[in-house]
Amino acid sequence: MTNSPNMRPTRGSDRPVIRQLDETAINQIAAGEVVERPASVVKELVENALDAGATRISIDYSHGGKTLIRVSDDGCGMTAADLSLAMSRHATSKIDGSNLLNIQSFGFRGEALPSLGAVGRLQITSRAIGHEAASLLIEGGFFHSVMPAALSAGTVVSLRDLFFATPARLKFMRSDRAEAQAIAEIVRRLAMAEPFIGFTLCDLSGNGEEGRIVFRADPENGDFLDALHRRLTRVIGVDFADNALRIDFEHKGLRLSGYAALPTYSRGSSVAQYMFVNGRPVLDRTLLGALRAAYMDVLSRDRHPAAVLNILCDPQSVDVNVHPAKSEVRFREPALVRSLIISGLRQTLAHAGHRASSTVGDETRAAFQAPDLYNPNFVSRIYQSTPASGQSLSYAFQMQAPSTQKLMSLSEEPSARFEAPAAAQADLNRPLGAARAQLHENYIIAQTQTGMVIVDQHAAHERLVYERLKAERDANGITSQALLIPEIVELSPNDAERLLEIAPSLVNVGLVIEAFGGGAIAIRETPAILGAVNGADLLKDILDDLSDLGHSERLQVLMDAILSRMACHGSVRSGRHMRAEEMNALLREMEVTPHSGQCNHGRPTYVALALADIERLFGRR
Repeated sequence: MTNSPNMRPTRGSDRPVIRQLDETAINQIAAGEVVERPASVVKELVENALDAGATRISIDYSHGGKTLIRVSDDGCGMTAADLSLAMSRHATSKIDGSNLLNIQSFGFRGEALPSLGAVGRLQITSRAIGHEAASLLIEGGFFHSVMPAALSAGTVVSLRDLFFATPARLKFMRSDRAEAQAIAEIVRRLAMAEPFIGFTLCDLSGNGEEGRIVFRADPENGDFLDALHRRLTRVIGVDFADNALRIDFEHKGLRLSGYAALPTYSRGSSVAQYMFVNGRPVLDRTLLGALRAAYMDVLSRDRHPAAVLNILCDPQSVDVNVHPAKSEVRFREPALVRSLIISGLRQTLAHAGHRASSTVGDETRAAFQAPDLYNPNFVSRIYQSTPASGQSLSYAFQMQAPSTQKLMSLSEEPSARFEAPAAAQADLNRPLGAARAQLHENYIIAQTQTGMVIVDQHAAHERLVYERLKAERDANGITSQALLIPEIVELSPNDAERLLEIAPSLVNVGLVIEAFGGGAIAIRETPAILGAVNGADLLKDILDDLSDLGHSERLQVLMDAILSRMACHGSVRSGRHMRAEEMNALLREMEVTPHSGQCNHGRPTYVALALADIERLFGRR
């Protein structure tokens, strides 16, 4: 009988024999988990160098790491005896095995080196202080003898022909360019984790021994957060560093440190989100979800915050032994960690007040384009716009004295209203300055000591009203309305149990539910501000959030959305004339209101231009 493609292969009647796999096969299987791609190799080797106390680490690669990966460090090094032992599976100097919940190093599993030796040509040359240098070569699981070598200090690990012993894995490699980008991303993440360590990344593909330096970061010094800020300038860029807020927040034995960008410095994707736990780079849905929640009220749904955050906690409160790649973690109290991130970021963002990112001003300056008077096309347009009868090109560029020649006439209804500079000079010293004019009945022009500010009056007032409504809600509590007839929602017993577990927290946001037998849930009260609510859809949305994120802020989002709409309708509309005192009052309130630098949708409420930049636009600098 021929087997169908969807059927399992026919097995023989003989009982399968259980056998012990040899060491090479074991290491090749382990390599499938530890060594996913060249970037994984770089991560493991650089982390080993960090654990060895290195202060400078050099990474060289060729053809995206497929033909060569070499990591050199100035760490403590190894002896000849250490080399042989280090290639034994589960041999490590990081832990003694007595307590797997007190891990304070990057590596600890002892799988990386034997796995690499099983799938490639691995050579380790090392020298410990007080010992001679030695070298060991392993090719596809075959060990050569330890040999004397020449090396002043530290360790050099070279891996050539990755996956030559398991050629099927090569089919899953991406292009050289894609693999090289993944390597660079790994090095940048580790460089952010360790600002006091120097990193150099070099591409040797087709460039001889010198190669091309892809990334370099010299060791920083001083306070950790100051050093991190300088390192982030090098790794992420000046724009992020200039628009990032310093984070240093403690809560119930946990500490959150790092930098988070202003809401107006947001990204179209989550590419600029870097999370660390005790200095270890991690990819954790709980942490990224908390970061998103912290910015929920100041960013639109299609924008993503930028942040570099490190959570410092007792090593015994987090399990890093979840996956061989060690990029996933599990917290003993995930809710506490989530609260740390949300509270720390929201407080920091609130203290930033009206501040908006400098990139807003940069984009504004870039939008200004002065005409080139010496461009023939510009002169041609001027000529074509002049009256055709009996007037020459000189009409457009009159050289007569202004007293005898009328150059142009003002519009009968100018779009800008000028306010006499009657505002107190003290206002010029304020962050948003003194209002001078209203442009197009929507934009307030204010003068500061160092330049000018352009304010979108509707967007700014919308945020002010929104913050006022939220403050009133938080001060008076969330009012719930009792349903005359409780709404009964049928769910699976498992889903009903999950909702009942968070029922006490739902009461705090105006939703009262209780068990109604089996998998049924009775909705007794709903938040009054929501009006009529489809209870079944609401509970299912909350369940979806619990499945995806482990928590739900669905009600909070709905209520904030309603307050935002109320603020939009209750704010100063575009097209309304404002008196000078009204404009100045708006500026003063913006200066003391949290999040006033962006509207409810995450767009900037004002643009600041420095006088030097304005002068540069006119060629005065």
